[in-house]
Amino acid sequence: MSKKELINGNYAIALAAIKANIDAFFGYPITPQNEVPEFLSKMLPEAGKVFVQAESEIAAAQMVYGAAGVGKRVMTSSSSVGIALKQETFSYLCGSELPCVIVSVMRAGPGLGGIQPSQGDYYQATRGGGNGDYNMIVYAPESIEETLKYIQEGFEVAEYYRNPVMVLVDGLIGQMMESVDPNVEVKKRTSPHHNWAANGTINHPGKRNIINSLFLDPQKLYEHNLKLQMKYRQMKKDEVLYEMVNMENADYVIVAYGTMARISRSAIIELKKEGINVGMIRPITVWPFPYEALDQIPKTCKGILTVELSMGQMLDDVLIANNGRHPVAFYGKAGGILIDSTEIEDVIRNFKKWVIKDANL
Repeated sequence: MSKKELINGNYAIALAAIKANIDAFFGYPITPQNEVPEFLSKMLPEAGKVFVQAESEIAAAQMVYGAAGVGKRVMTSSSSVGIALKQETFSYLCGSELPCVIVSVMRAGPGLGGIQPSQGDYYQATRGGGNGDYNMIVYAPESIEETLKYIQEGFEVAEYYRNPVMVLVDGLIGQMMESVDPNVEVKKRTSPHHNWAANGTINHPGKRNIINSLFLDPQKLYEHNLKLQMKYRQMKKDEVLYEMVNMENADYVIVAYGTMARISRSAIIELKKEGINVGMIRPITVWPFPYEALDQIPKTCKGILTVELSMGQMLDDVLIANNGRHPVAFYGKAGGILIDSTEIEDVIRNFKKWVIKDANL
């Protein structure tokens, strides 16, 4: 049995990169993930790997594109406004089918906002701010140990699909400390041969690979988009992850992800003492979203409560999945103000007051 260690969330992000045996990290400091590049600036050179603090977030993302293009295992991390600056390159990475892992540590917004925890980047992560039709698998761990796990698995998945993967956490996970198993079990994938990488004529004597997302012929670009869509459909079929908590004969069901799911667990325990049976659906992948999970809500359910550290972004996916079957309520806060479990309890007790009147799409 592995011995547990008390570690900081941002340190766990850096440790996961080391355990995943990355070749390089490219980043730029921004709170509340500053410690990630700080730790890696020491850890990677000691391991004989590359660390670069770029001159900007945009430059860091472009360096990821270049290193991924030659078949290296690479990562970047940032927070909210920094991720926004990298979105153009994310589209390029998807269009060129280049694997990498992107860690987004959310802070309060919009704009420069504040450095406190938030879940206000759900749209940014799941819908993307880059151009064109593209998608990335987005993991939303609720603990430091899960963050350690899904960053490592993210590299396996990214290389399997030749596509970027994002790990989405809020600033609370980045800054808090928790007892974790540093040797958490990681699901390995069959490593593909990098015969697509732009590494000279190593794989194809006399022929050079070209990494590109430019297709001037509309028909060829259309065919490329169809190829990408087939890949995204496979992700939707095989990569959806979620957890069901206390769902049997549930009176109400909470949908929450990340740290809000952890806080919701406390509310579920307290409400149980009052004879109110509350279940929870916790998306672990927010893209692909686990729409099918809401099909499993029991007939005893009187309503669904979506809880977020935002003004209501995942709520859209909950409404789509619910399809008018149950009353839906929403409770959220923005600006970096955390939601207490007692607030969630109060919303459940007074559920009808919080129901969204136009919840039927």
